[in-house]
Amino acid sequence: MYTATNAIRPFEKKVWLATPTRHPEMMRYIQEAYDTNWLSTIGENINEVERQMAERIGCAYAVGLGTGTAALHLAVKLAGVKRGDRVFCSDMTFSATVNPVSYEGAEQIFIDAEYGTWNLDPDALEKAFRLYPDVKCCIVADLYGTPAKLDRIRETCRAHGAVLIEDAAEALGSSFRGKSCGAYGDINCISFNGNKVITGSAGGMLLTDSREDADRVRKWSTQSRDAAPWYQHSEMGYNYRMSNIIAGAIRGQIPYLDEHIAQKRAVFERYREGLKDLPVSMNPFDETEMKPNHWLSCLTVRKEYMCQQTRTDSKAEFVPEHGKSCPTEILNAIASINAEGRPIWKPMHCQPIFSGMPFVSLDPASPTDEDIFARGLCLPSDNKMTEEEQNVIIEVIRRCFD
Repeated sequence: MYTATNAIRPFEKKVWLATPTRHPEMMRYIQEAYDTNWLSTIGENINEVERQMAERIGCAYAVGLGTGTAALHLAVKLAGVKRGDRVFCSDMTFSATVNPVSYEGAEQIFIDAEYGTWNLDPDALEKAFRLYPDVKCCIVADLYGTPAKLDRIRETCRAHGAVLIEDAAEALGSSFRGKSCGAYGDINCISFNGNKVITGSAGGMLLTDSREDADRVRKWSTQSRDAAPWYQHSEMGYNYRMSNIIAGAIRGQIPYLDEHIAQKRAVFERYREGLKDLPVSMNPFDETEMKPNHWLSCLTVRKEYMCQQTRTDSKAEFVPEHGKSCPTEILNAIASINAEGRPIWKPMHCQPIFSGMPFVSLDPASPTDEDIFARGLCLPSDNKMTEEEQNVIIEVIRRCFD
């Protein structure tokens, strides 16, 4: 356990979970937008970001939007989800994945995770279709940059005539069986939020192989203005388009995407090597089929080495025990040296806002994602963290098990 007697001196400068990585090209493209006075939602930066992202991910069309959440909302709308419908959703994810279902007046049916990827369990999805055969849309998230088992999930959705939305917000640059995340769904979404592998401080994108769908999303995202000589609107619209300034920041980072991912992978590998003799496991993936971007490096503590930990909706406590630890202790210890970790995403079916929503698990008495949440945490994963800083963090974690 981590005590005052084995504590380590805090870093003078905070080590963050994940922060933007700046490059000179960002300011060049932002300056071009400024100099040409293209500051709004039209401009060469947007055009280039859409072109380059569509080419990189392998979709025919990309539409730049203000946030990843905006992309997900328009994906749900594009899928035809309406008030009173139900949508299958990843249960272990950030709430932005599933909130857009509520925006359209529909309801979520949450699907448990599986241990192999921490993502939506394909077997649980098949069970869900047996229980709810009328569902015609499924949203799957690629958690922490690790691909879900996207081939089986897609096949199951197609067999039941359901639209698959892939939320690849955390998985830009990841791939499954040689195909990029963000290209497996009928509709796909990525994010450029401030802590992602590349960022515009904000920004998101919807990707599709349908020109008609791309055009509809562009229209919706600019208040659904009709082709008329005055402002005329025949359907609901939204102020969701990406700005040319944000696009400039993103454009300046695209050439460095692979470099950022390599840095993230190095962080993951150093954790895996440095913690290999402890009773912990890093976030899992199939190394023969998956290439995660390692957006966040995470770990779980083995059950038999968990000290007593209790959590309410707003508080976490633990009882120290020699030779054992838990996420709460490790996160407290990391925070004590001026570094940032975080708990694993709390499953959606456990969230107060979604209490009472249907939840499908192969083992309802002991859901997989509740277990991962209880035993897991996200480690400081900034790609600019030095090896020396990471070694200190590793040592702090090791001392938690003394």
